[in-house]
Amino acid sequence: MRFGTLDFTPAADSPALLAAPTATAIGAMQAADASGVLVAAIDPGLADTAAFCEHYEIAMGDGANCVIVQARRGERTWFAACLVRGADRLDVNGAVRRYLDARKLSFAPMEAAVERSAMEYGGITPLGLPDDWPILVDESVAAHERLIVGSGIRGSKLLVTGALLAGLPNTEVLPIAQPAA
Repeated sequence: MRFGTLDFTPAADSPALLAAPTATAIGAMQAADASGVLVAAIDPGLADTAAFCEHYEIAMGDGANCVIVQARRGERTWFAACLVRGADRLDVNGAVRRYLDARKLSFAPMEAAVERSAMEYGGITPLGLPDDWPILVDESVAAHERLIVGSGIRGSKLLVTGALLAGLPNTEVLPIAQPAA
């Protein structure tokens, strides 16, 4: 399938283009769901949203960024993944903090996000994250027909439906995005 200037193929057939936890998650999906997860190789230097979209002719709104946040309340610290469309900003200190019932919420430090997800920074995807991480999906992401997301590595991207993302384990669909200024 062609999207932008990229040709996508079934991700299950290309494990070398996926982080190990992503490949495991796709392998554990029902066949119908797994067949809807497509992958394309990209230049790893173009993995960041703006550069990727410009180079591969994909609208910012047709991509979803997976933002890892670190929440704290008392002595407890935990992580969550948040998905918003590339053209939007995450409402970290409003909707996300309230939903997670965190006293303090921040973007997770890069080293912690990479270590705990077992994925590359700039390629982190909700497919294959640790089982105890909540995944918060913005309503506009869940409603989108086809979206580009990370694959767990910087050298490829996945093409999935919003419905697939909304149906992942530990996922809640919420209004967590703010339109970019």
